[in-house]
Amino acid sequence: MSGHSKWANIKRKKGANDAIRGKITTKIGREITIAVRMGGSDPTGNMRLKLALSKAKANNIPKDNINRAIQKGMGASEGNSYEELMYEGYGPGGTAVMLDILTDNRNRTAADVRHLFSKHGGNLGQDGCVAWMFQKKAVFIVEKETFDDEDALLETVLDAGADDMKGDDEVFEITADPDAYDAIEAALGEKGIETASAEITMVPDTMVRLEGADAEKMQRLIDALDENDDVQNVYSNYESDDA
Repeated sequence: MSGHSKWANIKRKKGANDAIRGKITTKIGREITIAVRMGGSDPTGNMRLKLALSKAKANNIPKDNINRAIQKGMGASEGNSYEELMYEGYGPGGTAVMLDILTDNRNRTAADVRHLFSKHGGNLGQDGCVAWMFQKKAVFIVEKETFDDEDALLETVLDAGADDMKGDDEVFEITADPDAYDAIEAALGEKGIETASAEITMVPDTMVRLEGADAEKMQRLIDALDENDDVQNVYSNYESDDA
């Protein structure tokens, strides 16, 4: 989920229980398989695979799982029927929600997602209802405990084509046009700067702040959508205190 607190969400997933981590592993493995099937097994020429492998690294997916997913993409027929969709809707307090879907049954997924929105105070919308509120961006997260020289990091990423860099107590968040992803990744690598997360994602233009009951309902909606097997990614424009 993007919006509320990307770093908080990354940490939460890393500390998730075994059942949730199993779902994360399955989803990333599926994404690797589809990426290989569509563009080959060399991440140098396959941006989708490169991003999937980066996500696998960020989530500490075992190498054996990654290799099995790659082999499945190279040789097995399983997964050919998967369809990629984008769903849009509204959460509590008028928040915007976008979903990357990978499904082998469009009708089942639509019914499941519509139910989750309704159950948690939102509603599934029409195509285009909230997409205009987001921009596709490359986003890199660097933990301050691994690299804390803000000036050096800023100079490095701006020279490589980044648009902006923000920091808090724990991390730096770098945003850029997706076309600058490779250049920034290479620049960080040359400096030996590790990333906790590197992805191309949907970033909201403006945020909607939620508190109290609305924030709790929104987090329950995000969690429920994340747990659905057919939902690959959840994006939103809400923010709240981590508490």
